[in-house]
Amino acid sequence: MSEDLVGDGDRRALLNLLEQYYDAVPRTGARVEDFGPLTLFVRDGQGWPFYARPTPGWSGAVSAADVHRVRARQRELGVPESFEWVAETTPALRAAVEEAGLVVHEHPLMVLDPAGPAPAVPERSDGVVVRMLGSGDPLLPSALAVPQLAFAEPGTGVGAAGPAELREAVLGGTGDGSVERVVARIEAGLTFVAAAAEGGLALCAGQHQPVGTVTEIVGVGTLPAARRRGLAQAVTAVLVADARSRGATTVFLSAGSDDVARIYARLGFRSVATALIAEPAE
Repeated sequence: MSEDLVGDGDRRALLNLLEQYYDAVPRTGARVEDFGPLTLFVRDGQGWPFYARPTPGWSGAVSAADVHRVRARQRELGVPESFEWVAETTPALRAAVEEAGLVVHEHPLMVLDPAGPAPAVPERSDGVVVRMLGSGDPLLPSALAVPQLAFAEPGTGVGAAGPAELREAVLGGTGDGSVERVVARIEAGLTFVAAAAEGGLALCAGQHQPVGTVTEIVGVGTLPAARRRGLAQAVTAVLVADARSRGATTVFLSAGSDDVARIYARLGFRSVATALIAEPAE
């Protein structure tokens, strides 16, 4: 743990709580296939494909053969051969997935200090408005498209994609059902979206997905040409405020890199573990 947030006993309890969340949240949009030490989540209908992760409560070994079985099923289904887990909770899985030929990527797993104040939403004088979006908000299509452009140009530096590319991405997503799926999740209380908007477009957006009193902030991305303006921090602060207003007592996220983790640290998030994602080499 890079920064102290909880003692060892409390840390174990926290990681167990996050394991329960990780197992619960995909079940709102996926069916479950049991592979012993591993569970494969398979999305029902269209949308971002899910992944495999450790089976809760499994106390036996996990082997490369177990990983190969899941990968074969993922290929059969035509979904990415992706595995996600927490290094400190399931330490033996890394060796198994690497023996099975997958590449493991590390991401700081960060939790908002429950004893600290909520991050303040800074006042802005540049015309950007940062707010939560309802299910009928006209900003929603661009708020869902902008993270895709952000993740296509990773990093924190200013990039090439700007408003023109964002408008094109919005048009490209028209009719694919992605907006309608998120609308349904917002109305069901499963997903909440925030955006930083200017000129009728979301320049940065993100979501949180509550399960009980735990919620994860996901998909925060800034239009590459609009980076270095504090938009991601502002969107995250609004998401935290919304999460706490809905009763969340544990707010967490996985940072894309150490540089990104430093941004979240300014808002009061502290590293408690390492989130791992395994996938085939490119």
